[in-house]
Amino acid sequence: MISDVRLKELIRTALDEDIGSGDLTTSSILTGDETGVAQVISKGEIIVAGIAVFREVFHALDSSLDFEEYFCDGQPAGKGESLACVSGSLKSILLAERVALNFFQRMCGIATMTHKYVEEISGTGVKILDTRKTTPNLRSLEKYAVKTGGGLNHRFGLYDGVMIKDNHISAAGGISNAVRKVVENIPPTVQIEVEVKNLQEVEEALASGVDIIMLDNMGAGEMKKAVSLIDGRALVEASGNVTFSNVKEIAETGVDFISVGALTHSAPAADISLVFK
Repeated sequence: MISDVRLKELIRTALDEDIGSGDLTTSSILTGDETGVAQVISKGEIIVAGIAVFREVFHALDSSLDFEEYFCDGQPAGKGESLACVSGSLKSILLAERVALNFFQRMCGIATMTHKYVEEISGTGVKILDTRKTTPNLRSLEKYAVKTGGGLNHRFGLYDGVMIKDNHISAAGGISNAVRKVVENIPPTVQIEVEVKNLQEVEEALASGVDIIMLDNMGAGEMKKAVSLIDGRALVEASGNVTFSNVKEIAETGVDFISVGALTHSAPAADISLVFK
């Protein structure tokens, strides 16, 4: 998911942002000696993701806090179920609460949305992919949440995959030129994906020998024609304007993958509360 060092750095930065010079409210009300127990409750049906990150926020602030988790990542939790329990210093729990929930709600929300998309196209053999449309500095956590929800990760960044998009094509003077230049500069083991917007570009991509063809913003009818034209000579990814209402129709066109930017840029945070007993 993310290295321990990077996670600790991310959490520390988030805690510093929230706490700053100190919690004016908590410090005014509590002496620091009070202890208690807080339950973490799901207020809706979710897929759990990031519970270890949630725990780490509390321990980063106060290693003496006790944390007991009742669910593992990937498990479904129902409305009203207790996901975890935190006990110890009330002041520490209150200081960490918001940051811990922000991470956890975000990750559970992404996993839950991904799971819904995956279930919607179950039986088609098509795989749901994420994109690079992630929150800056949270990509590793968000892509982990996609995997937890049953999706697959597309490339993590510009460094680990080739995707020739419309602006690359324009800059190179066409698909063929773009592919040729890429082939000259990358290892032969790296797959090449190219974005196309019509059947003419599909033919040019096929002639260039690319590994994956992305059908960008095509209607279902044109996608079917493209899949028939490609005829197994390259893997096919559908992308652009994918919604929950049309994802099954897209899957039934015969593509291999469907990338959904909404999984990470528009997933609603899961409704989770921390309540003192």
